[in-house]
Amino acid sequence: MSGQIMPCDPKEIRSLFLFEKLGPEQLGRLCAEGRVELFPPGPVYTEGDPATCFFVMVEGTAVISRRVGGDDVEVARTSQRGVYGGAMQAYLGDRVRQVYTNSLRVTEPTRFFVLPADLFAEVMHEWFPMAVHLLEGLFFGSKNTQAAVGQRERLLALGSLSAGLTHELNNPAAAAVRATATLRERVAKMRRKLAVIAEGPFSRDALASLVEIQERTAERVAKAPALSPLEAADREDLLGDWLDDHGIADGWQLAPTFVQAGLDVDWLEQVAAAVDEEILPGAIGWLNYTVETELLMTEIEDSTTRVSHLVDAAKQYSQLDRAPYRAVDVHELLESTLLMLSAKFGSGIRVVREYDRTLPSVPAYPAELNQVWTNVIDNAVSAMRSSGGEGTLTVRTARDHDRVLVEFRDTGPGIPAEIKGRIFDPFFTTKPVGEGTGLGLDISWRIVVNKHHGTLRVDSEPGDTRFQVLLPLTAEQPEAAESADSAEERTEEAV
Repeated sequence: MSGQIMPCDPKEIRSLFLFEKLGPEQLGRLCAEGRVELFPPGPVYTEGDPATCFFVMVEGTAVISRRVGGDDVEVARTSQRGVYGGAMQAYLGDRVRQVYTNSLRVTEPTRFFVLPADLFAEVMHEWFPMAVHLLEGLFFGSKNTQAAVGQRERLLALGSLSAGLTHELNNPAAAAVRATATLRERVAKMRRKLAVIAEGPFSRDALASLVEIQERTAERVAKAPALSPLEAADREDLLGDWLDDHGIADGWQLAPTFVQAGLDVDWLEQVAAAVDEEILPGAIGWLNYTVETELLMTEIEDSTTRVSHLVDAAKQYSQLDRAPYRAVDVHELLESTLLMLSAKFGSGIRVVREYDRTLPSVPAYPAELNQVWTNVIDNAVSAMRSSGGEGTLTVRTARDHDRVLVEFRDTGPGIPAEIKGRIFDPFFTTKPVGEGTGLGLDISWRIVVNKHHGTLRVDSEPGDTRFQVLLPLTAEQPEAAESADSAEERTEEAV
């Protein structure tokens, strides 16, 4: 938007704090090549447009806003003379994308001293060469440092996740190895028992009955019910007594296995009725080996299924085989992240899921949302560990008008009011030295707000801290360049 050109008075320009140290010749050049413009109420420049001018307010009222999702959020309102904004980084030239990083409007007729961006860059280099070098070093040094530390943050997270995944994989893998070794031993004993049975005085009908009972027993094992410890103990006592009454040696050792397999006294009565009394001990021993082998094979199946599930979760978490931008079910992402971080919870932290499974898919970068979940959950766990090592993490999803809400609530000590406003600042951390880089929430903020046009907010009091991520249900695919937005673009330029 263009304003009305007004006379430029060097004395008035010098009264602005940016220019009060300039000499008459410099002030004369500014007035000769710059201009004073009177803007009526309305927009002056818009976020995202090419940054063509540098603005310094002479008098009036300016309002600065940032685009968050589809809304323009006011971040500053001021009537202070000399506040500035616009092409503040023009001195960097084409090494940085020169666009307005916020929007400026005025609420009353307002005069600005306006310098074209190329002239602003020229006078900066000519009048303040050392300052320009320092500013360039500060700008690019900060970006390089942030990139390097951000990479370390990701590596730390990857190392933590890898350790957790290794731990989670080791348990079922070790269980499968143990079960396989035991199964080999049981099958060997079963072969020897088969040889004994073959040499014994068993008729064809008796052997046929044994085989039929064996098949029914295997089916029974597959459908074994889950029993409470008290129920299992009572059933073991009953089975032990029955086995002793029927002359079965070491019945107390067989009873727990039979109970685990879902067998009861009624089942053993059926076995006793199907075979002659003299071969009952051999039949019970044969069934014991059948039960043990079935239980071991079930354990191997469960363990290998668990390994496969963990590998699938790792793929889901990393999104290695998925398109980078697609419609996703946030619950799938949350579950894969919770599984990857499960080793961090230990026995003291309980995870509660309050999911609205009716939520539609969300257009998003899933791997980067997983990074957000990881950062927020890791902070919540650290907070609860710092206050006794116990607590509850509640993960909730819900619909909030045209957005999806993902909320992480922890019962930690809360965020002190004096630092609440700084938690999204880069390099700010309350963790001990070596445990955090201070970029986790900064990265999360940029992923949610800049890349997904969503909202990330926090509400905290002792025992109840809530991080809320709001994602639009419909959105245009963000530009790839947005992922590189620096933290500086979140600051207000005209304050």
